[in-house]
Amino acid sequence: MRVAATIYLTDQTISPTALARGLEQRGFAGLYLPEHSHIPVARETPYPGGELPPECARMLNPFVALAQAAAVTRSLSLGTNITLVGQHDPIDLAKQIATLDHLSGGRFTLGIGYGWNREEAADHGVHWPTRRALVRDRMAVMRALWADQPTTYEGEFASVRASEVHPKPQLAPRAGKNGQLLHGPRTLIGGAAGPKLFAHIAEYADGWLPIGGAGLRDSLPALRQAWADAGRPPGDLYVALSAVEPTEGKLAHYADLGIDEVIVQLPARGEADVLEVLDGFQRYVHLTPAIGNQH
Repeated sequence: MRVAATIYLTDQTISPTALARGLEQRGFAGLYLPEHSHIPVARETPYPGGELPPECARMLNPFVALAQAAAVTRSLSLGTNITLVGQHDPIDLAKQIATLDHLSGGRFTLGIGYGWNREEAADHGVHWPTRRALVRDRMAVMRALWADQPTTYEGEFASVRASEVHPKPQLAPRAGKNGQLLHGPRTLIGGAAGPKLFAHIAEYADGWLPIGGAGLRDSLPALRQAWADAGRPPGDLYVALSAVEPTEGKLAHYADLGIDEVIVQLPARGEADVLEVLDGFQRYVHLTPAIGNQH
């Protein structure tokens, strides 16, 4: 089981380069960064975790920050946790992702989600009731652009004509739903357990990226069944738990459940404080040796 880290990286916290170096030097497997483009002041949408952390309005762009992290590391995996696909032009986003993957030597994992902030999404032109279908179509556009040969996609919410586009993400195509090939980096969908989410994971993603580990003993069998029903190879399913406050007991429990990766939560603080927390968390890296490389 791999041990990675996540943080609300802002203009007031540790820098991407210092954090990436610190993680790699201590043996952590990866760095995942979240995304908010902006937080409207007039907001009726409640934050799912209670009170909205002030760092949400100060987050660095994850792709720019991860590019800096890639430039100063050699083996650290890089991921988003999560990319709000509905808030991006899919053609431009596909190019950003493929470029970061190329420049990092294939180290990128795409964590995606549907979002929680209606006001933020609305400013991007997202119609809230259809956001899941929008994300599905935009992911299909990106998959078409990442395909080995020029590929057309026609959807209700997004389309692209067959096009020449490079670079291509380095991860090899793999069997998707009913044997259809999936192109692009490993893609994990975040969100709460449920039949709709698990059907989407089995259809067009590579795994699940939930927050924390509550209810996993009941939800994982349902996810694995949805995966099997879609004709996906059992060994291809990847589950990474985000925002974990680690203890030895938790990590042992997650390993027993077959979790592939835990992503520990770091505080949104300056360099000295964050590196001190990493020193304390380092013991967990060596408790759970990696079971293969995710790429």
